[in-house]
Amino acid sequence: MFNISLTLVLVALMIVGFGVAAYAATPKAANPNELVIADFDTGDKPNNIGGDFGGWDKDPNDESQGTQMSFDTDDSQGDASGYSIRLDYDVDSPNPAYNGFWMKLNGEDATPYNTLNFYVKGDAKLGYTKRFKIELKDMTNKPSAYIVSGVTDQWQKISIPFEKFRRIENWNALNEIVVVFDDINSTPKTGGILIDQFTLSKQ
Repeated sequence: MFNISLTLVLVALMIVGFGVAAYAATPKAANPNELVIADFDTGDKPNNIGGDFGGWDKDPNDESQGTQMSFDTDDSQGDASGYSIRLDYDVDSPNPAYNGFWMKLNGEDATPYNTLNFYVKGDAKLGYTKRFKIELKDMTNKPSAYIVSGVTDQWQKISIPFEKFRRIENWNALNEIVVVFDDINSTPKTGGILIDQFTLSKQ
């Protein structure tokens, strides 16, 4: 009788222990109201939804202007061991100048969400513009622009309701996000901006 009772107790403990282990191994559920497009935590391409990204120049042959993209290992949001994107821009040119950063969205369906979010800060040592343009494109590839203003040398979250992107015709297939520095909005005309944690969310 004692052996049977002891066996039952051991079996019960094993079942409880397995349940605890299984619970501990269960990954944290993703937030159904948020889609992480790019957290840059790997320090490499692609983004979190498989899209490519990089810097772009209006005229690659004009050496007086351009944007250089790099991964910043010292300053990021989210994972402390992760990265942010650093954009060193230059629109100080005798020619019309604009350049920036592009990121593919691979036809992502944005209909469950209503807001584009990201974090931004300026480089206090190098200098930075307090205003820049961000464009969202659907598969028609027509840019729908919004002016981001009030950039400081501290991280801040920018949240832009979809209704601000008035030229988007089809939210169930997005093509690209583009950051634009230009010789009209960018003051000073050379500087550094850090960006991190692009997400879509429902608010």
